[in-house]
Amino acid sequence: MSNAYQKNSRRAQPGPVPGQFGVPEQVIVSMAEIAGAAREGLLALAVGTGLQVMAAMFDQGTAVLCGPDGRHNPDRAGYRHGTGAGSVTLGGRRVPVTRPRVRAADGSGELHLPSYELFSSTEVLGQMALEKMLAGLSSRRYDRGLEPVGEAVADAASATSKPAVSRRFVTATETALAGLMARRLDDLDLVAFMAGGVHFGESTCVVALGIDIDGTKHPLAVEQGSTGNATLVTGLITGLRDRGLDVTRPVLAVPDGSKALSRAVKDVFDKPVIQRCQQHKIRNVIDRLPDKLRSVTEKRMRQAYHASPR
Repeated sequence: MSNAYQKNSRRAQPGPVPGQFGVPEQVIVSMAEIAGAAREGLLALAVGTGLQVMAAMFDQGTAVLCGPDGRHNPDRAGYRHGTGAGSVTLGGRRVPVTRPRVRAADGSGELHLPSYELFSSTEVLGQMALEKMLAGLSSRRYDRGLEPVGEAVADAASATSKPAVSRRFVTATETALAGLMARRLDDLDLVAFMAGGVHFGESTCVVALGIDIDGTKHPLAVEQGSTGNATLVTGLITGLRDRGLDVTRPVLAVPDGSKALSRAVKDVFDKPVIQRCQQHKIRNVIDRLPDKLRSVTEKRMRQAYHASPR
């Protein structure tokens, strides 16, 4: 004989549903481990296959320079000289490899394999560091944003430390800036020209930006100086003219409010239409107000700028 609450308890227990099976916790953990091992195995397989293909390309390049291995070739450009330690770029990191060495047949020195130079190039590392850091990834966390290559390769890789990434970032930005400052501007047809200064401590960087008829923005130049004086900004805008920018056409010029910038624009461009930058005007006004008035003042100024003329 059983009590009523015992009967109700047995009725409340759900029975097995046809077609559904309960999975023990141990099995779920094992499946996760299997999935992780399979992923690691696939990564290792893919990377290992890639490294084997690369090694085969090294051997092919060596055969081109030295001829078939074990066969005399009087017309060969070089001869095999063992192997040496090297490294290649893989997934944003440097991976150690063994590279074949080839000596010139005329004794002039060691010959370089084009395939090894291709894979060992560090340009892609600098470009990757530049892209990731501009996207907000710090140099300290750079390795977390790299492509997965498997634990074995990742453990042996290098060039992912904070100093190494910082050096590549600096080098890449210097190269990009030099290219920007040397680029010809003859093919640009600008309808608007914007210039403004950004302060970093006691230094000022004046940046020039052009906008074409399609609304595409074109970074033009940047100059650094102690202040945003007329000499600095006039040199920047004059440099644009020297690089081929057409300054004879009418253009809407939007300076940040600096009198030196406005004067330089009038001196260099033949037909500029000066428009005070609204964003800088708002910023200059609210920076001089108490905190409690900044939000409402900014809102009303934006409403006034967007109001339809009566």
